[in-house]
Amino acid sequence: MTKRRSVQETAAAPAPSALDGGVATAAAALLALGIVMSYSATAPLALESTIPPHFLRHVAAAGAGVLCALLALRMPLRVWNRLALPVWGVALGLLLATAFLGHEVNGAKRWLALPGGNLLFQPAEIAKWATVLAVAATVSDRRGREEFSGRQAKRVLVLTLPPVALLLVQPDLGNAVLLSVTVGILLIAAGFPIRRLLLPSAVGALGFALYVATQPYAWRRVTGFLSPWERAHSEGFQLVQSFVAFAQGGLTGTGLGNARQKLFYLPEAHTDFILSLVAEELGLLGVLFVLAAFAGLWIAGVRIAREAGSRYGLLLALAMTLLLTLPAILNAAVAMGLVPTKGLTLPFLSYGRTSLIVTCLSVGVLLGVARESGRPGPRRRRAA
Repeated sequence: MTKRRSVQETAAAPAPSALDGGVATAAAALLALGIVMSYSATAPLALESTIPPHFLRHVAAAGAGVLCALLALRMPLRVWNRLALPVWGVALGLLLATAFLGHEVNGAKRWLALPGGNLLFQPAEIAKWATVLAVAATVSDRRGREEFSGRQAKRVLVLTLPPVALLLVQPDLGNAVLLSVTVGILLIAAGFPIRRLLLPSAVGALGFALYVATQPYAWRRVTGFLSPWERAHSEGFQLVQSFVAFAQGGLTGTGLGNARQKLFYLPEAHTDFILSLVAEELGLLGVLFVLAAFAGLWIAGVRIAREAGSRYGLLLALAMTLLLTLPAILNAAVAMGLVPTKGLTLPFLSYGRTSLIVTCLSVGVLLGVARESGRPGPRRRRAA
């Protein structure tokens, strides 16, 4: 009887391979495609080099990201729980330093230089990751209470508002909105009453509208989105060129390396609009492959969260899944003209060393949750 019960418990326990296989497969496919598309997108930028420097940096970042993922995979969840607040403090300090010492590109201070000044990184990517890590640790600490305490709600505000404000100062409206939405979803998943989110959401929406109305760069993006063809030579230029890339790609694309839009027609083809390049060179089938991979990543990540052995594991897995998939949804929507341009990268594919490394780190943490969730199975088998 005891042996039969042990066998039943073992069968019910989540197997690590069943949980993390979808995440690993989707992430590996997207990472590989990102390396290929990075070469294709940055080749026109290499005027005198045989190998594009941007491509070499992307590959180096991918290697560093895989290493970070492997290290994070072995990290016990209790360590992330303890490190959450210190890491958040460091990330906030980096954002604050960016406001004063940041490297300005196209009117935005979003980059800090490492010692030596030759290597730049983007603290916003680290801050998003660190903030959701800290929020997950905070809201999972219920200590037997069924309802959220006012103290917990205040702590979440303290953790979220400073990085959001510093992101808006850069200015980086896209990441500020993304971080706010991610935290809101985490609160709902943790059982925070939706009615208590209505007022903060209304205030946030009003603040967003006022920000767009008073910031010229944000207003130009809205007008370019609303009437891109009328402003095809100004605010709507990027979006129109993205439309052209999608149209030229058709069903199967023009072939790898054969895109015309990347030849200085489509600005930021290797970063914000990499999906447009995929559409032109690989066609609708390539775009569907990318979207399907992110859909698979979402499904596998949510499954890991549901199978997590603790409240913290659930929220941490959901937080990492949101960081991997929400930017993809918004980036794709921008490239297709469904929302205004926000300046968000497409995870795994867009050029951006900090973004790629943090993306891989998120995958490692997500796989770490799956690994710990699967531990009881082998233990019960040995006990039988």
